[in-house]
Amino acid sequence: MEHNPTGAELPLASFYIIIVMFCSKIDYFPQVGNKICLYNTFLALPIKTSGHRGSSDNGKSEERLVLDSAVNMCVLQTVRIMFKDLKLCREGRNVVRYKCVPLNTIKDVMHQRPNWIEVKDDGEWDFNWCDVGWLRENFDHAYMEEHVRINHFRNHYELTRKNLMVKNLKRFQKNLEKDMGRTEASKCDFFPSTFAMPSEYHLFVEEFNRNPGSTWIMKPVAKSQGKGIFLFRKLKDIIDWKKVSYSKLIMKIKVNLIVKTQINCVFAQDRSRSEEQKDAAHLDSYVVQRYIENPYLINGRKFDLRVYVLVTSYVPLKVWLYRDGFARFSSSRFSLSTIDDKYMHLTNVSVQKTAPDYDPEKGCKWQMQQLRRYLTAKYGREVVETLFGEMDNIIIRSLQSVQKVIINDKHCFELYGYDILLDHDLKPWLIEVNASPSHTPSSQEDYEMKYGLLEDTLNVVDMEGRLTGQEKRVGGFDLMWNDGPVYTEDLNLQTFGSLCFTANTHLGCVNDREKNLRQLLKPFPLQKKI
Repeated sequence: MEHNPTGAELPLASFYIIIVMFCSKIDYFPQVGNKICLYNTFLALPIKTSGHRGSSDNGKSEERLVLDSAVNMCVLQTVRIMFKDLKLCREGRNVVRYKCVPLNTIKDVMHQRPNWIEVKDDGEWDFNWCDVGWLRENFDHAYMEEHVRINHFRNHYELTRKNLMVKNLKRFQKNLEKDMGRTEASKCDFFPSTFAMPSEYHLFVEEFNRNPGSTWIMKPVAKSQGKGIFLFRKLKDIIDWKKVSYSKLIMKIKVNLIVKTQINCVFAQDRSRSEEQKDAAHLDSYVVQRYIENPYLINGRKFDLRVYVLVTSYVPLKVWLYRDGFARFSSSRFSLSTIDDKYMHLTNVSVQKTAPDYDPEKGCKWQMQQLRRYLTAKYGREVVETLFGEMDNIIIRSLQSVQKVIINDKHCFELYGYDILLDHDLKPWLIEVNASPSHTPSSQEDYEMKYGLLEDTLNVVDMEGRLTGQEKRVGGFDLMWNDGPVYTEDLNLQTFGSLCFTANTHLGCVNDREKNLRQLLKPFPLQKKI
């Protein structure tokens, strides 16, 4: 018999919806597991239409109740909207199981997140905030289901190891000049002259002799927190370093050879090791970089900027920029007459907190909003917008330089800490990119900023499935690149109310993240408020 729906069936569907909405209002379904059962029940909702008959297993005929198109639109669409936030429901899970190695702010964020539970070392997990050591040892051997997320890309070091970052930037700049001309390539002129040591030692000596008296800075490629860094002006200083470094390297090679002999390592296996696994070489690899001798000073002190960038995909490239960040100041007034004073030339918090006059409550930081207000008051809005636009360029160009070499994986995301230095002409210079920026707070204000940063990182990654994927802003993060630049529409009063398009970046602007999250993550009828 042909099915002919009638309008009389709709009140029954509406009745079911009213019951469910009432139950959710009184929190009758407080647990995610109950929501799953309710959702499955709705999919098989027995709403009577016309008499459509079928056969049961025992041969007896019985009336099959089916949903007609009108009721389907009314009921199923309503239910799907109500459950849109529950990716966990669709995957049959009611919690996010997480592992976390760092014992700092990120631990607090995940511990306080609704429906997130920590698992033991040998437990199965859905989300893993690991360190790069765990990644190196376990990533290639771990089986990850569709929904699983981890906080590093497999070969993140292409961007975050100082020598590889410069290598990729130089190659990218060279290709830009070849394909698009010098003007386009000049947009990558944001990193100082840099040479990998010891492989580019002779190239460095040529550059050094062309600029006698210049100040240079030596940095180990795989260390952080200012460890192993020193400044020099004489070639003799680096020759002495070279002798000591080579002696250490030879000793480590000898030790490695003894160990390999004992465990019968095959030379062919050794040749197949990845760049990251050559530990002895990395421990003694440095970059030598031209020191920025004319940094921008505030109250006579040098500072650099820490900017937070979240990449959720490299193919296509999808980049989020956090509104908050900070300026890290040195504790001593700047002078080139003394290059051995680490408290004067290094702005790392790990270095500055060992200074005799360091105040743990006050610290040596300005929030990014404070710095932007200071510069705007001194130079005007247009100059500051140009400066921050150049920092946007640094972020995007540096990520594009590694886009083809980073192993893109849908399970991976990464929160980078960009270190940028301003010179006296307000030109920004990229110093380095950190794969594991410190989340250990130096003050209560710093804790609150980092807590919001990490909470919004989890909001963007969206393990709960509450976002549509079309958002341009999530909390304090603004989507700055989505396989191309992202723009925001502004009303231009100077052109009689016409719309103008500006970059969707707001570094150092007001971060009303909680207001945005209240609007963005409105609870659905069956979702408990977070």
